[in-house]
Amino acid sequence: MKDTHLCFVPTFKNRNKFYELFHLERIIIVTKMKFMKLGNRPDTFITEEATRSVISDVPSNLTIQINNISYLLHKLQYPLLPKCGLLQQLTSDSEDSINVTLNLHDIPGGEEAFELCAKYCYGITINLSAHNFVSAFCAAKYLGMTEKVETGNFVMKLEAFLSSCILEGWKDSVVTLQNTRRIYEWSESLGIIQKCVESIVDKILTPPHKVSWSYTYTRPGYQKNRRESVPKDWWTEDISFLDVDMFRCIVMAVKSTNMLQPQLIGEALHVYACQWLPGIGLNEGSTSQVEDQDSSDRKQRILENIVSLVPADKGSVSVKFLLRLVSISNFLGVSQVTKAELLRVSGLQLEDAALDDLLLPNRVSNDQTSYDIELVQTVLESFLRQWKRQTPTDESLSLRSINNVGKLIDSYLQVVSKDSNLPVKKMTSLAETLPGIARTDHDNLYKAINIYLKEHPDLSKMDKKHLCRILDCQKLSPEVRSHAVKNDRLPLRTVVQLLFFEQERGLEQERGDTTTNIKDRSSDQTSVVRDDMNKLKLSTNNHHSSKGKGGRNYDDKFQLRPELSFKIRESAVQEMRKGRKIRDEGISEIQHSNLNPHEKAKERRISGKNHSDKGRER
Repeated sequence: MKDTHLCFVPTFKNRNKFYELFHLERIIIVTKMKFMKLGNRPDTFITEEATRSVISDVPSNLTIQINNISYLLHKLQYPLLPKCGLLQQLTSDSEDSINVTLNLHDIPGGEEAFELCAKYCYGITINLSAHNFVSAFCAAKYLGMTEKVETGNFVMKLEAFLSSCILEGWKDSVVTLQNTRRIYEWSESLGIIQKCVESIVDKILTPPHKVSWSYTYTRPGYQKNRRESVPKDWWTEDISFLDVDMFRCIVMAVKSTNMLQPQLIGEALHVYACQWLPGIGLNEGSTSQVEDQDSSDRKQRILENIVSLVPADKGSVSVKFLLRLVSISNFLGVSQVTKAELLRVSGLQLEDAALDDLLLPNRVSNDQTSYDIELVQTVLESFLRQWKRQTPTDESLSLRSINNVGKLIDSYLQVVSKDSNLPVKKMTSLAETLPGIARTDHDNLYKAINIYLKEHPDLSKMDKKHLCRILDCQKLSPEVRSHAVKNDRLPLRTVVQLLFFEQERGLEQERGDTTTNIKDRSSDQTSVVRDDMNKLKLSTNNHHSSKGKGGRNYDDKFQLRPELSFKIRESAVQEMRKGRKIRDEGISEIQHSNLNPHEKAKERRISGKNHSDKGRER
């Protein structure tokens, strides 16, 4: 193995001894990716049009055709055939001096992988790393460069490099796994994918304080240095560059261990989505329709995989991230199963959303509105369906949940109502989706309606009436009700309802004061009657005692005076009649104020006629 310079990196158990032996600094080994250098001869391959040949005094007698490239090589002058079992079989029937042409179009890795194997046989220097290992290993297996053909052959050295260098490193394992997608079937059959996945998962499950290898972490607010501790999600950014099938394989393996928090799995999904689904729009570049369709199909597949990997635990992913996925799913046209699951999870966490989370841009080309209101309404309907089905142990928590959503939607209405292109039907539809129990008051709803009326001055009377009918005057605070009475943007019907409610409240307060006064007077007079009755009983007892002693009858001299009792009852009756009169007059005034001018004139004529009839009778 004189032509071999193998960069073996030992395992964690004997790594410190390795550093002492070769006097290397640990940071150099940890932060740089590993490579293996084989051979010591200079590169003598030259290209002439579509032909690759080796500079040599000996004429070539072996032609290898791979796709559109022809390689002019030698059978026995250089150890090409002695190291390749497949070439020995294909040229076994030909004589050594005869020029043989072989077609190897199906070699894994193509002409680049074959050239690495050919240069190894010629002793030319090659550098192997995680970037070209997969293609070189698969091509070497294809050519049969095993120990059965020659001791210390290419396959053995590649296997040693895989186990001792690539699988020991974090980025080496990730890059190697990513390169397996080009020749997936060969990589899977040779066990490369399984070994890389196991290595990556093992490192992800390593406690952060034991992480000593290099990783990529460019999140805002984090400065990577030795003093700062390793973040728990240190691994999410590196695996976000993997193909979706590889990424799914790793995430499912990590989830199956139940060793990481669901929030870390959710963060990995978020980072991956940001990597592959950034800023999707209708006019994304000037590519052709075929490329656009391919890109859309790829993103649709990525989105469906991300949704299927979301942990079942509530809060594992943010509601902002879920709402963004819902918005993207409407544009990509994902399956109904994926969309239903997204709406379910988004509705489940709607109460945790902030106002900014709902302000998603509208992606529909024929809709001029700025925000995607239909999306918010769909998620709200999903929340309400789940809220109605749940059986909470604490009813106060359930009520608090829907009240929080009610406040969020009313705040959202105040923002979107400023959009001059927002149709009144969308405004009222979203406002009416909330049940009455969701709003403890209608102050925020009134503010949203007032903003909409201000931004849409040309709104018809019918639309104004339809918009304001969702207002409940009884749920407005006195300050807001006072403002609404003076608001000339509101339809007349709403203003009349507010005035009627104000008068009714005033009468109720007056009735309450009258009833309180009557109760106080009755209480005082009742105590007076009670004292008089006690005096009366005392007089009666004295009368009976006098009659018993002297045998004389004093009935003709003893008389009960009823004046005081009659006065008490008459006073109470007068107070009751006075209260009833005030109530009847108040109701009459309210009814009279609600009549139109024709009805008021008719009532005055009837009233005048009644007065004239009474005068004639007298």
